Amino acid sequence: MTVQRTLHVAVNQDEVGRYAFLPGSVERAALIAEYFDNPQKIAHHREFLTYTGTLHGVPVTVTSTGIGGPSAVIAAEELYECGVHTMIRVGSSASTSPKVGIGDVIIPNGAIRMEGTGDHYLPMEFPAIPDFGLVKELADAAKRLGFSYNVGVTITKDSFYTEVSPETKPVYRELKYKWEAYEKGGATSTCMECAPLFLCGASLKIRTAAVLICATNYNQYSNDDNDYPRDWERRAIETGIEAMRSVIRKDKEIAEKA
Repeated sequence: MTVQRTLHVAVNQDEVGRYAFLPGSVERAALIAEYFDNPQKIAHHREFLTYTGTLHGVPVTVTSTGIGGPSAVIAAEELYECGVHTMIRVGSSASTSPKVGIGDVIIPNGAIRMEGTGDHYLPMEFPAIPDFGLVKELADAAKRLGFSYNVGVTITKDSFYTEVSPETKPVYRELKYKWEAYEKGGATSTCMECAPLFLCGASLKIRTAAVLICATNYNQYSNDDNDYPRDWERRAIETGIEAMRSVIRKDKEIAEKA
């Protein structure tokens, strides 16, 4: 019998858990899989690398999504098609506030919609917010692990280089005005996937959230690896793993009482 696989992620419902992590890079997907019990590589198609293992005996999956909103929600849609109901993005971010520094764990409680993918899910008036329960689990996990963390609004944008070098772009004045407004409103970080993921999750009625590692200090960007020790990524990963363990335990308890 032919096994039906999803179009892009190339998995089927028997190969994934109901809980999933969504990093951007394939390298981070492999790192996350190291924290699973008995991880197995399931598929690698385009930017989507998938492993499945277990936590507390429950199947869990990690799928890389590549960079940006369109591919992130492709992964989310296809994993949902396979039965996934809880998704935590594990990624990186840059600081947009003196409150956040390099190496801090970032837990968005909302995302500014400076992107276009979310418009295909819900009207602009609808806020891009994660599941509150997952946000609380992530904050509690970061606290238990002793990591410096921030819960705040993140800016989701569609273009990396319009942030890094906006003055070179024809729409610089608009970018500068909006960015300054977001910072004045209290945004503490920026990334490229949170808003569409949260909006996709809301439209599908599933739980989504994100935990990010901050790769910069405020108003400082460097492309030098010496300024960003790669092991710091594990802070976001370990926070996500710890939170997911708690979610799985609590879901088990609820199911047993039902």
